[in-house]
Amino acid sequence: MNRLLLKRAEVLLPAGQVIVADIAIEGHMIAGIGELSDWQADTIIDCHDKLAIPGFVNTHTHAAMTLFRSYADDMLLMDWLKHKIWPAEANLSGEDVYWGTMVAVAEMIKSGTTCFADMYFFMDDVARAVQESGIRAVLSRGMAGVAPTGAQALVESESFFKDWHKAADGRITVMLGPHAPYTCPPDYLKKVVELARKLGAQIHIHLSETAGEVADCHKLYGKSPIALMNELGVLDCGILAAHCVHLSREDIELIAQKKVRVAHNPGSNMKLASGIAPVKELFDAGVCVGLGTDGAASNNNLDLLEEMRLAALLHKVSTGDPTILPAGTAVDMATKQGAEAVGLGSSIGKLETGYKADIVLIDMHRPHWYPRHDRLSLLTYAANSSDVHTVIIDGKIVLADGRLTTIDEEKIMREAQTRGMRLVQK
Repeated sequence: MNRLLLKRAEVLLPAGQVIVADIAIEGHMIAGIGELSDWQADTIIDCHDKLAIPGFVNTHTHAAMTLFRSYADDMLLMDWLKHKIWPAEANLSGEDVYWGTMVAVAEMIKSGTTCFADMYFFMDDVARAVQESGIRAVLSRGMAGVAPTGAQALVESESFFKDWHKAADGRITVMLGPHAPYTCPPDYLKKVVELARKLGAQIHIHLSETAGEVADCHKLYGKSPIALMNELGVLDCGILAAHCVHLSREDIELIAQKKVRVAHNPGSNMKLASGIAPVKELFDAGVCVGLGTDGAASNNNLDLLEEMRLAALLHKVSTGDPTILPAGTAVDMATKQGAEAVGLGSSIGKLETGYKADIVLIDMHRPHWYPRHDRLSLLTYAANSSDVHTVIIDGKIVLADGRLTTIDEEKIMREAQTRGMRLVQK
């Protein structure tokens, strides 16, 4: 069993304080934090001028949509989906999704993300990319009940759960992925709930992303998407709800009551002009809120550091209150709350003995890290992804001094270029 020692790092502890300490890693786990000079290690990393933080958790994305990055920008959401993205996605193959996912994983690792929640197609190929790259993932086969493949998606989701849940040394968790209420009618969602109960699976779904979606739901069913999901039993399955931008007070009360976890996607919501999620109200109600990038076709990157900064700034300017989402809260959303949001809060998201060794070392020996009055402030407002020096996932080094160790970066970029251009040819 490999034994790794991170020597004299500045360690971000769960309560938010930073201390100088060693971190011992044995196998997949953090074995100790403190003065560990007597601990026998196979590998020692000198962490002078390095900030050790929990790996970031991207709570909502569509990884292989990297293949559509920059293809269709500055459009309304439904126009973007109907006239650009969905037609291009119809051309996807499993190999396309594999390479698109590998590009996404490389980008995420290099910017400090160690776990991501994904909803897409050809999920066996996504799982293969996760297995080979060494990242951690919560994967859902996207389902659209209105599509001709709706019934097939239910069958494939069950098979995918049985084949991949807890696979890759436990790095893969599988959820069910009904896309949204506007693509999954009530009768279809009842089948999803039935399958979730049969498998013991949780659900990842888009909810209340746009004002139009909410208005249409009221018109069709006389209630909000949140209330409709509650009526159908969806909220009783353990829910990761992406976006949750347009919520009433009653919606927020239901979300809190049902312990729904929210994936807040400030960058994507801003770019698509979907609106600003009521994060303060969700926090006040005791709701877990993590951070997500959404897909690279609507963001257009997968950088959680940028998402942290956007969240902290967006809610300040939208409320006129500079205290509303401080730096420490933004970091929590990307780490502890992110881990809780994807259902893994008991094993990742903290630097603590007994937790999985998903650790990022940030190189602070950069001009924008001086002077160091407040590390959390610097991490939120000054740091950038090029500061990510080392990434450890499940006790294994997957990025060393900025270089990927499990992925051929040049090859995946070539594949992404070729495949991405082919997919959008008229």
